[in-house]
Amino acid sequence: MAKATTPLLPSDRTRLRRKKERGSHDRALIDAILDEGLICHVGFPDGAATCVLPTAYARIDDHLYLHGAVGNHMLRVLASGAPVCVAVTLLDGLVFARSAFHHSMNFRSVVLFGEAREIVDPDDKRRAVLAIVDHMAPGRSRDARPPTDSELQSTRVVALPIAEGSAKVRTGGPVDEPEDLALAVWGGELPFEVVARTPVPDDGSEAVPTPGYVADFWEHRRTVVPDGGAAGPR
Repeated sequence: MAKATTPLLPSDRTRLRRKKERGSHDRALIDAILDEGLICHVGFPDGAATCVLPTAYARIDDHLYLHGAVGNHMLRVLASGAPVCVAVTLLDGLVFARSAFHHSMNFRSVVLFGEAREIVDPDDKRRAVLAIVDHMAPGRSRDARPPTDSELQSTRVVALPIAEGSAKVRTGGPVDEPEDLALAVWGGELPFEVVARTPVPDDGSEAVPTPGYVADFWEHRRTVVPDGGAAGPR
């Protein structure tokens, strides 16, 4: 994947107002968060209502790709050109303050806005589907059977340009009021980390060696957020 260096331009929807010191339009930071996440939440209009659904995704250069069955309602709406908002959040810890008001969380997040387009070219669809497989575990597409033509025909793929959005990051401990520091109340951070447990082979895989991208999942997959990203305590 190509590395983009040009920051995203702020818009009315992405201009950071509350806690703007945490925010950033830095493209390298945005890409790093997208590349580390595994699940995104997609918001889209559904008649008179608004729906938000979780799904897998992958980034290829300047686009975020989503896929599912041809009959998938969300993808059908997105393919029609409806506005969409996609959010990816990485939870890094809980922040315990001495007052209830100042409790917080440490996190890295990205929110993207735009309109998706359907991918119809078979080669582009195959590339996107395999990228989503590799986003789960880099290198997996080399081992797994590639999709057949009929499987591609039964799959809908949409692409959202990474053109309008922003990142937000919080790090560090609590920010208590000076008068609360003397309270006999514990304050600090409880760091979180997503861990992968011991792989469990299915009934047909006992004699097949566990691939490294499964046995050492995070060693193969983890992305380090680059220096220079905005971060600030509450």
